[in-house]
Amino acid sequence: MTTLFQTALRPRSDKRSGLKARKPSWRNLLKRFRRDEAGSYLIITGLMMPALIGFAGLGTEMGLWYQKHRTMQSAADSAAVSAATALFVESNNPSLGSVLLAQANAVTSPIGFPNGSNGATVTVNQPPTSGPHMATAGAVEVVISQTQKRLFSAIWSSEPVTITARSVAVAAGGTGCVLALDPLARAAANFSGNPKVNLNSCGLYDNSADSAALNVGGSAQLSAISVNVVGDISGYGNITTTNGIRTGVAPLIDPYASTTVPPFSGCTSHNLTIKATKTIDPGVYCGGITFNAGANAKLNPGVYFIDGGDVTVNGGAVVAGSGVSLVFTSSTGSYATATINGGATVNLTAPTSGSMAGFVIYGDRGMQVGTSFKLNGGASQILGGAIYLPKAAVDFAGGNDSDTKCTQLIGNTLKFVGNSSLAIDCDAYGTKKLGSANAKLVE
Repeated sequence: MTTLFQTALRPRSDKRSGLKARKPSWRNLLKRFRRDEAGSYLIITGLMMPALIGFAGLGTEMGLWYQKHRTMQSAADSAAVSAATALFVESNNPSLGSVLLAQANAVTSPIGFPNGSNGATVTVNQPPTSGPHMATAGAVEVVISQTQKRLFSAIWSSEPVTITARSVAVAAGGTGCVLALDPLARAAANFSGNPKVNLNSCGLYDNSADSAALNVGGSAQLSAISVNVVGDISGYGNITTTNGIRTGVAPLIDPYASTTVPPFSGCTSHNLTIKATKTIDPGVYCGGITFNAGANAKLNPGVYFIDGGDVTVNGGAVVAGSGVSLVFTSSTGSYATATINGGATVNLTAPTSGSMAGFVIYGDRGMQVGTSFKLNGGASQILGGAIYLPKAAVDFAGGNDSDTKCTQLIGNTLKFVGNSSLAIDCDAYGTKKLGSANAKLVE
């Protein structure tokens, strides 16, 4: 193929003059080359090729980064919901921050974003540090970031790219204040006679699968935010709810199942009887305590281990204390019980810290199923916190609308024998939430 330069250098003849043309000068050759457009696109393409390759590479990387962000956002969403659910259950855990981070990392790690590895960082903020839910109760923010090495786009910068995803979830629920744990009992939650039981903005849960797991018979009346039963109900017509009656639900997990009795030893007192005004201190009370009519007892803050025997509060007795936990247990195998009779005045609230935080009454799981507890003090019986008796058959009548701000009642079986009022304004009591968590994404 004849090139431009070969053509330009070939001598030309002047036919008109018969003289051989002179060779053009190099300056003329360069001028002619500059004016010649033949094959210029090849030169332009060659000059543009690095940029074209860079743009193609950047487009490919952008697609990879977008896909990575979608995966990361999905992980952040799942982690936020999981962490919000953990917040719902562990709201009083002193190590709450590490619990929430561990919960979030348990979700993000299998998806490829393990906190502190592979360039990934998982951060959990409660409450969120930005956005419209900074002041929303139960809101949890999860932020995931991970650095990505550049490929083709390294033509423009060697700095790695950081991809970030953020999500916020809020946990709701926890509206329960009554739970019957027995999985098979007939009338595991039983409202007999003519009691009027008002569960103020809180609900009842019954884990029994029996066809009459919940019984609201005779002229008894139950008012609650919701009623939730694994089995079925006898006495639908005597129940009033704002959020519905549900049967065939899954059993509710006991929120206090991991709690155990702290160690104790010795005896502070044996078979103590109080007949007049007296202040008593935390300790181990072997054989129980009897509060006779006319007794006016103040319980100083702390844990009272009742080692066998019975705590009896007779009509006309006054028992009061703040930051008090009564632990019914045994060092011999004969477990303590309790009887609060009508006409007694009882006003006890749970400690908000320590091993028995939230428990105003706690029953050892070692006791025999069906152990009797009769808490029948009526309107003058105010027990603030969790009454937790997982193996007991509990008779209950107590509380009133004005003073009982927080009472959770949990027993193996429960029988309401008189007018009662319970509520779950428990933020200041150290209790755990009772009921199913329902965490949802809000950002």
